[in-house]
Amino acid sequence: MTAQMPPELTALALAACLQALQFIAYSVAAQKQVGSEYAASPRDTPRELSGVAGRLQRALNNHFEGLILFTIAVVVVTLSGQSTDFTTNAAWVYLVMRALYVPAYVFGLSPWRSLIWAVGFFATMAMILSALI
Repeated sequence: MTAQMPPELTALALAACLQALQFIAYSVAAQKQVGSEYAASPRDTPRELSGVAGRLQRALNNHFEGLILFTIAVVVVTLSGQSTDFTTNAAWVYLVMRALYVPAYVFGLSPWRSLIWAVGFFATMAMILSALI
């Protein structure tokens, strides 16, 4: 019999998969914009990406930032044995919000992008606070 992974860890693993998909989408869009010769170079002269490639890059960087806090939340909840329905739901809310954030950013959906980000951020903080209380 194998131990079942806590749902918060499952959400974290899926968030990492989402990050990988974002990286692929960004890489493809960036290479189309700058060309394969520049993409394969040491890139001594930086180029600023614009349009979809730039938005994909910024969404990717934003997820790196959010993933740090989410990882901390999952580690705190999991290692302290405080997984509850609340923390499980908060983890899934974070993941869904991150999945919605990418198209909201790429398509410039204001103010929805910021609202989506805020819901994911507060879900993460709720996990941490629930473990502390």
